[in-house]
This record gives sequence, structure tokens and C-alpha cells, in this order.
Amino acid sequence: MKIGFVALSIALLVAGCGSEQGAPVVEPASDLSIELPPAHVDGGVSVERALMQRRSVREFSEGFLEMQAAAQLLWAAQGITVYWGGRTAPSAGALYPLAVYIIVSRVDGLDGGVYRYVPEAHRLSLVRHGDLSDELAEAALGQESVRNAAAVLVLTAEYGRTTAKYGERGIRYVHMEAGHAAQNVYLQATALELGCVVVGAFDDEAVSRFLGVSSDETPLYVIPVGLPAATT
Repeated sequence: MKIGFVALSIALLVAGCGSEQGAPVVEPASDLSIELPPAHVDGGVSVERALMQRRSVREFSEGFLEMQAAAQLLWAAQGITVYWGGRTAPSAGALYPLAVYIIVSRVDGLDGGVYRYVPEAHRLSLVRHGDLSDELAEAALGQESVRNAAAVLVLTAEYGRTTAKYGERGIRYVHMEAGHAAQNVYLQATALELGCVVVGAFDDEAVSRFLGVSSDETPLYVIPVGLPAATT
């Protein structure tokens, strides 16, 4: 398994190197913290190839994701890439208002449930146990891609982190940042021969209740991911 620079950056952060840019330190949502496999930083698919092959996939097989694939997708969305806390997606003022949750239905080595990704430690923090795909699908207006995915990533944002510095224009910056992170997920999924689709049609309040987040945290993207269904 390739550890490389990402693992070194994480080790430095855990040892106490803070961010000069003010990246948030996220406290785990529960006492249960799960270590993820280190992210690979040298893959077999070029950026150009991933861009060429990227498509939205809404139909998934019943197969399981490997833990490594889940870890790679989370890292692609918001992983730490440098000792001071810089991440895979750019952020206005390096304020990093985004959070990533993974709702697990079929991931080898993970029980079903809702987990929050902790970038600083490349770990998961358990939020809720159980097979919750039907509940999330209903919050996403009954979309079958959400119901049938092996896992679903949800990106949320704390606007106040950015608007405190940039005022109302910070809202635009947050939306741009969410787009950066979602495209990272798309390209990483493509490189892993997985399918995903970004979903913006959902009940904001229902998704917030599902995640158990405060009113300061707003869901922006729901991203089902899994093995593409076989085509004939």
C-alpha cells in the first residue's frame, strides 16, 4: 500500500502542526473513530483519461465497495495534502467550510450507518448506526440512485466560516468550493471504475435531520456512488 506524502502530512498534523491558514479542527461526532487506509497518490489513470471518461451514473449493481475505495473518495473530496492543513479542493482564504459525510450501505469492513469524515486524521467518526438508505432516499425525493448506491457522500457547508471574512460574497465562494470537491469525487470515482452522480434535488431540512447537523451546517450535495450496473 502506498503511503507517500499524504500519510506524512497526516502524521505531522496529528503530532500537533496547526494550520497557518485557519483550517478548522473538527471534533469527532462520537466516541467511535475508525481509521481509514492511507490514500494512494499515484494511480493508473491519468487526469486526462478521467476527464474523458467521466459520466453521471445513476444505476448501480448490488456489489460492495472496498474500504480503500471509500477512503480514496473521501480523501479526494477533502483530504489533507500538506502539513499545514491544505486540502484536495481549493478554499477561499483556506477557511474550509465544507464537511463530508458517508452513508454506508455496502462497504467492506464498515457497518451500515452515517459517518463523518475527519480530514485531519483521515478517519471516520460514527454519527448513526443502521441501514439508512431508504430514509436518505426519501429525503432525496425518492431518488432510486440514492436508495441503491453502495454508499452516498453528502457535502455540507458552514457558510459562516467564509462569510465572516468575505461577507455575502462568501456564499458564492462556498458554492464554488463545493463544486471543486464534487468534481474531485467524480474524477476519483472514474479512476476507480466506479459510478457516481451529483444530486441537488433533496429536502434540505430532511437531509439535515438525517445527518443530525445544527442549523449552522447546510447540505449542498448528495452523491450516490457504487459499482455501475451491467449494461447490455
